[in-house]
Amino acid sequence: MTSVIGKSVKRTDTLGKVTGGAVYAGDVVLPGLLHGKTKRSTVAHARIKAIDTTKALALPGVKAILTHGDVPRVLHYGSPHPRSASVTQDQYILDTKVRYFGEGVAAVAATSEEIAELACELIEVEYEPLPAVFTVEDALKPGAPAIHDVGPGGNLVLDPFVVTRGDVEKGFAEADLIVEGEYGMGRPTPAYMEPNVCVCQWDPLGKLTIWTSTQSPFMVRGTLAEVLGLPLNKVRVLVDHMGGGFGAKQDLFQHEFLCALLAQRTRRPVRMEFTRKETFLGGRTRHPGTVWIRQGFKRDGTITAREAKVVFNSGAYGSHGPGVTAVGTAALTSLYRCENVRLEGRCVYTNTPIAGAFRGYGVVQTYYALDILMDEAAETLGMDPAALKLKNAVREGDVAPSNHPLTGHGLEDCIRRGMDETGWASRSSKPKAGRLRRGWGMGCEMHGSSAYPGIKEQGNAVVRMNEDGSVTLLTGTTGLGTGAHTALAQITAEELGVTFEDVAVVHGDTDVVPWDIGAFASHTTFMAGRACQMAAAQVKAKVLARAADRLEVSAADLEIRDSVITVKGVPGMSLTVREAIAAEKGIPAPQLLGEGSYHPTKSYSFGAHFVEVEVDTETGQVSVLQVVPVHEIGKVIHPIAAAGQIEGGIQQGIGHTLSEDFVVDHRDGRPLNASFVDYKMPLAMDMPPIRTIILETAPSDGGPFGAKGVGEDPIIAIGPAIANAIHDAIGVRFRHYPITPEQILAALEEKAGAQAA
Repeated sequence: MTSVIGKSVKRTDTLGKVTGGAVYAGDVVLPGLLHGKTKRSTVAHARIKAIDTTKALALPGVKAILTHGDVPRVLHYGSPHPRSASVTQDQYILDTKVRYFGEGVAAVAATSEEIAELACELIEVEYEPLPAVFTVEDALKPGAPAIHDVGPGGNLVLDPFVVTRGDVEKGFAEADLIVEGEYGMGRPTPAYMEPNVCVCQWDPLGKLTIWTSTQSPFMVRGTLAEVLGLPLNKVRVLVDHMGGGFGAKQDLFQHEFLCALLAQRTRRPVRMEFTRKETFLGGRTRHPGTVWIRQGFKRDGTITAREAKVVFNSGAYGSHGPGVTAVGTAALTSLYRCENVRLEGRCVYTNTPIAGAFRGYGVVQTYYALDILMDEAAETLGMDPAALKLKNAVREGDVAPSNHPLTGHGLEDCIRRGMDETGWASRSSKPKAGRLRRGWGMGCEMHGSSAYPGIKEQGNAVVRMNEDGSVTLLTGTTGLGTGAHTALAQITAEELGVTFEDVAVVHGDTDVVPWDIGAFASHTTFMAGRACQMAAAQVKAKVLARAADRLEVSAADLEIRDSVITVKGVPGMSLTVREAIAAEKGIPAPQLLGEGSYHPTKSYSFGAHFVEVEVDTETGQVSVLQVVPVHEIGKVIHPIAAAGQIEGGIQQGIGHTLSEDFVVDHRDGRPLNASFVDYKMPLAMDMPPIRTIILETAPSDGGPFGAKGVGEDPIIAIGPAIANAIHDAIGVRFRHYPITPEQILAALEEKAGAQAA
């Protein structure tokens, strides 16, 4: 019986957010603050022949301008993991070459934003245009212009990532049916509410303090220190609150370097904040891609072989391309059982905006393809698609993409529960007719907490019990707005046996809190939470030892609940935690500390989404009528927060599947819809009823109290569920996203023409 976890306690950040008291990076105002802006390229691929800043420097209020000759020429890492297998080292702060439309070529600091913007307009840049490639197909052609000098060449970000298992040729030879298809993915962006923003200040002793909106403050500290030639204790990163990141704010962005250097040059604090357009131009997107899959099946639905080729478009720089390619490709070894597998993943440079980390990290694309192909196979085999997926679902003991054995039957449990909840077996199979046609579809997913390949991840926490029995938790984990610090406080309180209200969380200051890898990969609750539990257990042991002396019993006979220590089986023999650690005989109360450091193994969560859609055959409009998501996440720490993550992921996934696509003109690389006016996301009024079901049937051995991650899972399964439901409604199969009304009308017209013929 738990006291704190499993309950939807009031979030620790609620009051500050609803009153406006929460401080975001953009709220920081310092005396003498200057405003920085970036001059951005108006071509997609060119050498910079000359930059003339004369007119801009003459503008009253301009205090400094930086070009490529004024900044360190050090290739930096746009990620939390320098030199890891997940990211590239291919970008300078400012370069003599531009590789995509909108890349920064200079930076200005001035006394107002308006003056800084005007100064950027006055900077004159002479370009030597170079041939540009905007698609993967063009970038891979023999003789295509080289975008980078680094990497294996041929515009590949990395050598092909290859996974093999079993005997693929034998598996296909044994198949009664072979199904294959090619699936395409657009370029959605994270579209977080808070734009990228930072404020930098140097003190007289040469220490840099930066307030920035980042998911990885210790990465910012480490990379800035390395590029600027500083020891780590000369860089302090502060992150109090964030307005969303969705993975994309893992990178260290160009403006953060420029802001620090402008502040150093002017000896005044500098603030740089993206406009909404700049979040499109200078931010990160999901990787567009193409996934080709071929699978062999027995007549009973058993999968005998799987072959796939994955190609991702990384844009102008590698960023997380290697990691996304590895994770997305390796994921195809799993979800549906198959002993014979051959997979190849490639990531390619193009002269388009940079693709990076984004919720679902490569798995969104590959599972979209795999799950739709399973529906296609079911149709050919004459099987129910849910039954085919259930038959092949991974289960206890199967080897996951991380080479770890899976725990429990989570995916099977999700599929069965969803079928029961929706009355799947009895859903209408009558021919669809009329203008408005309805259909059902389902999609599945599994996703790992701590999912980065080749990286030794670690969670750290410090728990301190104060002399009055209250508790302070120190964590380096950043809050993205998900309520993560509330969950960590719950875990700490549960392990210690104190009330939730007795725990305060200190975070967001790299000078104070323990090192943290960053808030991403669905591992905050799983990994940082386990570190909190470990640290709290150490403090608990010290409290019980002190209480045992006072009560003259063994510590093993004691338990703590609701901040009261009692002797097991002896009613009335108790004392409060505060009494147990109180000062006595002139001796002050002890300072009780615990430290937790957790190196996790992989843990997988599972989900199955069941969706009903309605397609208007006259307009092509798709309406999602209802969603029944079933997720198995080990142990729920905060039910409302977990459900909120699932519902938010579904909203993003609906957008990915039906409307969101950051479009680049393939003639000159110019973005065509870099604003919330033209980039179409589902709003609150567009959301369907969501009946969220959370299971706790396969707890993790490594997570706190069996908990696993849930942050990334819901965006993965919703896409194929919608695509499959559209096919059920109108009998047309779409193998890409987004699926637009124009495409639906064209497909219906083509279908009608074929039937008439």
